[in-house]
Amino acid sequence: MTATSQRRVLLAKPRGYCAGVDRAVQTVEIALEKYGAPIYVRKQIVHNVHVVKTLEERGAIFVDETEEVPEGSIVVFSAHGVAPVVHEEAKGLDLRTIDATCPLVTKVHKEAVRFAAQDYDILLIGHEGHEEVIGTTGEAPDHIHLVDGPGDVGRVTVRDPEKVAWLSQTTLSVDETIATVEKLRERFPKLMDPPSDDICYATQNRQTAVKEMAAQSQLVIVVGSTNSSNSVRLVEVAKEHGADAAHLVDYADQIDPAWLEGVTTVGVTSGASVPDELVQDVLAWLSDRGFGAAEEIESVQESMRFALPHELRKDLRITPV
Repeated sequence: MTATSQRRVLLAKPRGYCAGVDRAVQTVEIALEKYGAPIYVRKQIVHNVHVVKTLEERGAIFVDETEEVPEGSIVVFSAHGVAPVVHEEAKGLDLRTIDATCPLVTKVHKEAVRFAAQDYDILLIGHEGHEEVIGTTGEAPDHIHLVDGPGDVGRVTVRDPEKVAWLSQTTLSVDETIATVEKLRERFPKLMDPPSDDICYATQNRQTAVKEMAAQSQLVIVVGSTNSSNSVRLVEVAKEHGADAAHLVDYADQIDPAWLEGVTTVGVTSGASVPDELVQDVLAWLSDRGFGAAEEIESVQESMRFALPHELRKDLRITPV
């Protein structure tokens, strides 16, 4: 057996772009083509350094706050969603808005509104400061309490233990979310579940694929940015399910050759906001160092697609499928 055939690369499938990210990135690209630069984007359209840089080069201008957008301009809201107050700010500045919020995040927003209308205390499982959490909280700020993992459950206080519901940020670790819900249910036995699982299908699928791959890998390389919650979770999941080591990189040239010492099997995957060209660069990097062609590990098939935001469809005269 040759040295090359002994050094394996396992490639997770599904990986990379999810339907919500694909829709959001396309939204900015099409807006630039249709209306011309500049197109303003509130926050990063998706949490990926390369995607943001590429769109900036094409004429997108990313801002942190609505007030930074010149009056009367076009602004795209990111895939992570915004609070109702942001829509009001945009209206006050006479901005033309295109809402690229992922439909799965919009679902969580609607659940928050519904539970709040029924006067439930809502326990939102998520990470403090994450844009998605800020947007969801803004839908019902007087009813929502953030729970940042199982260790945070003990400090939760509610008005009526009989009227408590939980929701979650869509990009969390499935296992940690389950553990948090179990802890919450110990404290609040009448805890109400959302009508459907809030964890995004793509987050779940990528974590399932990594679990299968990590069990066969000594090292897992996750392509993704440090501010991408789902990418960071993939690193954690890989370590928890068999990999000796796992690292997050934006680009192939960030891989440390020392990570490969004594390693014969490397697993590769990417977060839901990562274009596949960056994964191919990692595979080429590994090939240059004696690793064989990637063997794809497919745990589940994905076919989800989302229509473009209605604001774009209207101008493009596209009928949603």
